[in-house]
Amino acid sequence: MTAPIPGGGRSGSALRTASLRTRTVLAVLALMVVLLIGLTVSVDVIYGAQLRTQLEDRLEDRAAAAASLVGTVDSDELADRLSAQGLSVRIESAAGEEVVAGPSPDQLREGPPAGLGPDGGPRPGPAAESGSSADTSTSGEVSVAASAISGDDQLVTLVSTLSDGSTLTLTASTAQISATVAQLRTVMAIAAAAVLMLAVVGVLLVVRSTLAPLTRVTTVARSIASGDRGRRLRPDRPRTEIGRVASAFDEMLDDVEGAERSALDAEARMRTFVSDAAHELRTPVAGIRAAADTLVRADLSRDDRELLATQIARESGRASRLINDMLMMARLDRGLDLIPTRVDLGRLVRSEADRLSLRRPSLDLRTRVPDRPVPVDADVDRLGQIVSNLVDNAARATGGDGAVVVEVLVDDADAATARIVVTDDGPGVPAEERERIFDRLVRLDPSREARAGAGLGLPIARGIARAHGGDVTCVPAPRGARFEVTLPLAVA
Repeated sequence: MTAPIPGGGRSGSALRTASLRTRTVLAVLALMVVLLIGLTVSVDVIYGAQLRTQLEDRLEDRAAAAASLVGTVDSDELADRLSAQGLSVRIESAAGEEVVAGPSPDQLREGPPAGLGPDGGPRPGPAAESGSSADTSTSGEVSVAASAISGDDQLVTLVSTLSDGSTLTLTASTAQISATVAQLRTVMAIAAAAVLMLAVVGVLLVVRSTLAPLTRVTTVARSIASGDRGRRLRPDRPRTEIGRVASAFDEMLDDVEGAERSALDAEARMRTFVSDAAHELRTPVAGIRAAADTLVRADLSRDDRELLATQIARESGRASRLINDMLMMARLDRGLDLIPTRVDLGRLVRSEADRLSLRRPSLDLRTRVPDRPVPVDADVDRLGQIVSNLVDNAARATGGDGAVVVEVLVDDADAATARIVVTDDGPGVPAEERERIFDRLVRLDPSREARAGAGLGLPIARGIARAHGGDVTCVPAPRGARFEVTLPLAVA
């Protein structure tokens, strides 16, 4: 069994209401941190690779300069000149003689040599300058035939094979490169921290300005909850995100206000209906009670007793009809259950008119129906109730002895609709009352209450017609009243 959610429904998850401002700021800052870290790592890798490439290029330049000095200076002096720049030098002649100068590779791993320049490469010295001079004088005698570079995070080693068969090995430390990259990393970390601090202030200001419309939504909602129901947001750009929220908010308020008005109107109508129904029932009940009291308490003759019994039966029938009509209105409000069958509308109207003629012999009731069938899918009893209510209404309007005509018409222009038209020669219905008479318990002439109905016949007729997909309306007529019932024809 699902446990109820405190303050909410029994199902569904609660709406997350964390601070949108905080979430937005944190999300933007997290994105900036990721971007700054990515930028720092990219600069670190790219700049370190460029410095290492520059160091390798300079080692190749030193090897080329040393090759140009071969033959002009001996191997020991050449090795001393190269080692003076902080390099580990090893020269192996073609005959197998080996000359080593400068710090060893292990010594280079222990710390940066003094001979490296601030950019991580060998600092130019006399040897390089002499090598350049010798290169211009004896260029082309000995040169670098092949080179191979190897190393790790701390050392770079260049092995060059010279054209005379000797081998020159130069090893340089990358400690200065690491130090330069570390300094760059520190500078970028400080700059990133400063940028993030500025970003926090800027994002807070921007988010506060951006979320200002939501603050207004909250203000309007609270004012509406306090009773100011007429306030609306009315967004100037309804297609934006906040505009769509504001439009939906306004539409919701309009619907709520309309539903509230409908509920109040329905409540008012219900109170009026209950009051009128009680008033209608009070008359026959009072008559029944008075007649019953007289029968019980008074010593009456047989004729008087029969008269009072007849009055009780008549008033009981009146109360019963009113109760039945009220029950019918309740069924119409709830949704009337129909049993539709295929029926000829002309035959149904003629049969109902014959039955009403027997019940109201003084009424001049005539029918006019087409020669051809007019098929409709309808509940026969309910459709007969529409005709009966309209004819009873016409009979009351004409005093019970007027002329009433019931017609069945099919328009050639609208072959999908049939009409039942009921006309009388009574006083007619004023134009301003033609719609109001379909309200419940409405009578146009309260002075004729004794013979008038309860004012439910026309609302019941309209409700039944609408349940069939049609309607009942009161239309202008040259004389008397004219009521038209529209019904959809049956599909072949």
